[in-house]
Amino acid sequence: MNRHPPLFSFSFSFWFWFSYSVSLLYLLVFTTALTSPLSPTKSPSAPSPFPSASPSSPSSSSSTLDPKQLRALQSLNIPTSKDPCAQPSFHNATLCDSSKPFRHLLSLRLVNCSDDVALSSTALKSLSSLQDLQFVNCPVAAVHFPSDLLSSLRSLTCINSLRRLTGVWLSRFQNLTDLTVSDVQVNASGPFIILNNMKNLRSVTISHTNVTGFLPKHWHLNITHIDLSRNQLRGKMPNSLTLLENLQLLNLSSNSLTGEIPSTLGDLLSLQNLSLASNTLSGPIPESMAAMPSLVHVDLSFNQLNGTIPDYITKMKGLKYLNLENNNFNGVMPFNVSFIKKLVVFKVGGNNNLCYNHSLISSKMKLGIAPCDKHGLPISPPPSKSDSSADESGSSDDSDYDDSEDDSSHKEEHHHGPNKVVLGVAIGLSSIVFLIIFLILLSKWCA
Repeated sequence: MNRHPPLFSFSFSFWFWFSYSVSLLYLLVFTTALTSPLSPTKSPSAPSPFPSASPSSPSSSSSTLDPKQLRALQSLNIPTSKDPCAQPSFHNATLCDSSKPFRHLLSLRLVNCSDDVALSSTALKSLSSLQDLQFVNCPVAAVHFPSDLLSSLRSLTCINSLRRLTGVWLSRFQNLTDLTVSDVQVNASGPFIILNNMKNLRSVTISHTNVTGFLPKHWHLNITHIDLSRNQLRGKMPNSLTLLENLQLLNLSSNSLTGEIPSTLGDLLSLQNLSLASNTLSGPIPESMAAMPSLVHVDLSFNQLNGTIPDYITKMKGLKYLNLENNNFNGVMPFNVSFIKKLVVFKVGGNNNLCYNHSLISSKMKLGIAPCDKHGLPISPPPSKSDSSADESGSSDDSDYDDSEDDSSHKEEHHHGPNKVVLGVAIGLSSIVFLIIFLILLSKWCA
């Protein structure tokens, strides 16, 4: 009897520390598995979204800016404790020239204005050197701009800013080359009132402003960018638009335009981005578009366009975005798998009389249209439980061919999930084994 306690004590200590070590090992592995996928990877610091206009100059107690303009900035609640001409400026709000003895503002950006900010004619008069003026989330009341400032400005941006804007007020900026007005109410019966006297204009964005009326029939030929989306424009697209040989972007989406797309649209040889979505345009896609080599983005969705889809679209080598959904196209879709896969976005769903050649395209590629029969007509598949369940499971995929990221993310989540469950079960079982061995040894020791 006297020889057993030491042996038993040794066995008890061995199994106790063995079980305890195994449990700690499982706990360590489990903790590592849980934390390692979630630990963020350190990325290099992101560069500033605003490029420096000039090399940074050391801040000094005295500002190099014209004293009158300095007082004007103070009235607009722009900090002036640091020289406004030093780069980078506060929120990149100012940019100055290099004149002496005092420098003058060339660019001013007002962002997220406080309620007590107010534009004054005195402050604006002293800012007559400005060439670029931007209002972003700055809902102050629009005031009369002095003639000197109207003459010097080349770029005006107004995004969710300024109240009680009118087309006549905007039309006074006649020397602009760039006009952006977005997400603000503008009282104007057509863009013509605003744009008619801006003969140097190259880029115009008047979007989500509730501007009414018709598209201008006359445009200045040097314009390269037209965005009149999300307004209340009506009528037909004028043929004069197709005379703009330097035009690179045309966005007339989300209006109430009617009629056909001009047959001379193909004359826009420099056009890269075309968006006519969400109107009531009808007729076929113009054959002249075959001569547009620079197209990258084409969106004709949610209209009443009809006829067959021209096969020359397959020869547009630079095309990356093609949206033809929710129209009245018919016949056999001319696209094959290789063409569809080279696109970033491809949508043709919602065309009930359009079908695809099932010998060229697999039914697994969800396009939102039916396969064709031998006569080139859509096949109406009989309803079945498997089809209905498949439709329900794929209802979130609205016939778009751009869901690869979602699939990969789901696979990644599925890959990490079971490992955590298995390790959780393992640590639970090891704890139970440890507890059982401990109780057995304890009972023997007590006996």
